[in-house]
Amino acid sequence: MEQADIVILGAGAAGLFCAGSALGQGRRVVVLDHATRPGEKIRISGGGRCNFTNLAASRERFLSQNPRFAASALSRYRPEDFVDLVDRAGIAWHEKTQGQLFCDGKATQITDMLLNRMRGADLRLGSQPRSISQIGDRFIVDAGQHKVEASRIVVATGGKSIPKMGATGFAYDLAQQFGLRLVETRAGLVPLTFAEQDLALCRPLAGVAIDAQIAHNGGKFRDALLFTHRGISGPVILQISSYWQPGETLLIDMAPGRDVAQELKRQRGQGGRMAVATALSAILPERLAAAIVAEMGLADARLADQPNARLEVLGARVNRWPIRPVGTEGYRTAEVTLGGIDTRDLDAKTMQARHVPGLYFIGECVDVTGWLGGYNFQWAWASADAAGKAS
Repeated sequence: MEQADIVILGAGAAGLFCAGSALGQGRRVVVLDHATRPGEKIRISGGGRCNFTNLAASRERFLSQNPRFAASALSRYRPEDFVDLVDRAGIAWHEKTQGQLFCDGKATQITDMLLNRMRGADLRLGSQPRSISQIGDRFIVDAGQHKVEASRIVVATGGKSIPKMGATGFAYDLAQQFGLRLVETRAGLVPLTFAEQDLALCRPLAGVAIDAQIAHNGGKFRDALLFTHRGISGPVILQISSYWQPGETLLIDMAPGRDVAQELKRQRGQGGRMAVATALSAILPERLAAAIVAEMGLADARLADQPNARLEVLGARVNRWPIRPVGTEGYRTAEVTLGGIDTRDLDAKTMQARHVPGLYFIGECVDVTGWLGGYNFQWAWASADAAGKAS
């Protein structure tokens, strides 16, 4: 049977990075993945340019049952450390907004950099682990054509998001096999869907984007909102989806920083002969303004004829739009998986299972989920580096 020091399961962002960090410790490393190409999520991320980190990646911007857990790894491998790696590889990059860093060129540059960093490891693609067993202090990985025995196993197989790329719950099944607990998983950073009655408004607005602000369950974001044929999407919705639970109502401010009722009252005093829809379209996109006015029975109404009370109601409809999504688009379009391996069963400094020496879990499969904008890649690098150096 083939012998190795470390077997890493998964050749995504975390797995590739962990291999490079482990090689630096002089280990013999084997990386197994069922896919035919490494780093597929890297390739499609950031519109093909890979939002590879965020300069503001502090633990406060990560969700977990134990918010403190991520602090150790994130403090020891910082965004600046990955940027230095990118610079040394000669990869040009830019800051887009809010600390988000992207490649100037193709995302595959990041994958190539990681592959070069792990040169010397044995990367085996198209190799699906069938079973993992433990005999004494050794693990045996049965991958069909390959059987590898090692003293350490690092699980970097990700979560359930984007199943068309081969995502599965393998990491969770393996964790339970070895007695680790799980935090219930669900789709995160995902568009929200509406019931039929709410879609009557959204469908005609599909493609309309606005600046919006939402605060909910401790999360507060201001960014673009996009109307779709199924509900609402855009960065602000993806962000708040990680804080929202089914059955809860969201209040959306579609004109953040503006008191819509007061602005309409001022317009009434200056030119009351105009239509309500015309006045509102000075604040919102014309199609959205027309839809809201029609919904309120004011399609043909003049601004001059509206009492203060009616304008207050119209303003509240814009500044505090209450919606109750029926669900999300699910793992099919989710960027991440919320929940996962319970951090109570992992060592925060090494990512090793507390009661199973030699077994490590890193990246998305752990109950640590970052905001949109490079945070989850930074968690992949940081958790992978912690495990790679410890193993």
